[in-house]
Amino acid sequence: MQPDKRLNIKGEICPYTLVKSKLAMEDLDVGEVLEILLDYPEAINSIPKAMQNYGHTVLNVEKINDTDWVIIIRKEVKD
Repeated sequence: MQPDKRLNIKGEICPYTLVKSKLAMEDLDVGEVLEILLDYPEAINSIPKAMQNYGHTVLNVEKINDTDWVIIIRKEVKD
């Protein structure tokens, strides 16, 4: 799956990881997909949970190496 937008928030910590992810989702149209690259362990749980609470679909959460994760989210509701 090819994301419509990519967001690299490596080096960021909470709450900035969530804030930047939420702002990136606001730039998408319903049905578009955001790929988030991050390295902050706490955000691996907090971002998917928050996005589901906002009504979006978390398509994948995957560890891609020793320090980095990718989260893929599809926008489901208009902000």
